[in-house]
Amino acid sequence: MQKKHIPNIVDFIRYNGEKGMTIKAYIYAAYFRWFIIRYQKKNPKKFRSVLGYENEESSMDVNPEELKTVRLVSRHVNRVAGNTPWESKCLVRAMTAQKLLHEKNIETTLYLGVGYEEDGSMRAHSWLRYGNYCVTGGGDTGCAVVAKFRK
Repeated sequence: MQKKHIPNIVDFIRYNGEKGMTIKAYIYAAYFRWFIIRYQKKNPKKFRSVLGYENEESSMDVNPEELKTVRLVSRHVNRVAGNTPWESKCLVRAMTAQKLLHEKNIETTLYLGVGYEEDGSMRAHSWLRYGNYCVTGGGDTGCAVVAKFRK
């Protein structure tokens, strides 16, 4: 089984022009997954404080240079999150992308929402927005916004 992963590592080193960003995305995804498990229910105040300024939104303006970076981060976060051995759903992706963009002084808004499945069950969803571009989570997708955080 080890041999199967060696070509992936070689390809990663050889063909990934943004190795640093990919590695950071992987580390942040692991950290935020742990953080969610540890604090979301046990210490909601601490959990919410990490997400940014509550009930505030970032600007809808888009800077073309920043948008290039936002798209790059979006691509890396979604690729990494799809290949983690732990669960990396919408909140992990949104928090990871938010952190990477915050490091580059790019302001975003993270949304927490709820909606209903076709069978009537409730579901939670989160997404990250830069300007009018949805970085992760695909937007509200029929969810009602229950909280928003600018960072």
